[in-house]
Amino acid sequence: MDRVAIFADVQNIYYTVKQHYQCHFDYSVFWSQATANRNLVKAFAYATDKGDQKQKAFQQILERVGFDIKLTPYLQRRDGSAKGDWDVGIALDMLEYAKLADTIVLVSGDGDFTAVVSKVIQEHNVSVEIYGVPDLTASSLIQSATRFVPIQGNMLLSIPTT
Repeated sequence: MDRVAIFADVQNIYYTVKQHYQCHFDYSVFWSQATANRNLVKAFAYATDKGDQKQKAFQQILERVGFDIKLTPYLQRRDGSAKGDWDVGIALDMLEYAKLADTIVLVSGDGDFTAVVSKVIQEHNVSVEIYGVPDLTASSLIQSATRFVPIQGNMLLSIPTT
């Protein structure tokens, strides 16, 4: 049976799904699809930590789904911009777990991952599946992957209006 390792770029998916569909991403539906007929090696969800209750509740949902949560502090700069970036950490974990998996699943549309996707395919002979919003996923990332799975349909959750 195929061994799979999953890496979810929570911030990227939150903002791209919200921007394109005005919805949330359904991690449970994704999980069922990504792990079907596969042995899970590891699953990480990478997020920023603002310390608010809503965010903590969401992180608990991700843990119940099956993810190990990795947090980095949310940094508000003096100019008003913010930073909470996991790209290097995700790339390092992908390289580490590529040795243990047959398939790497990356949930992100960030083109910064193109080089690491190409590297794990070439050096570790694994498949890499990218789950991303079609119009907001970097074409270089899609082209570097073994398979692109568009986030759409039942992977979308309506945002409550109350």
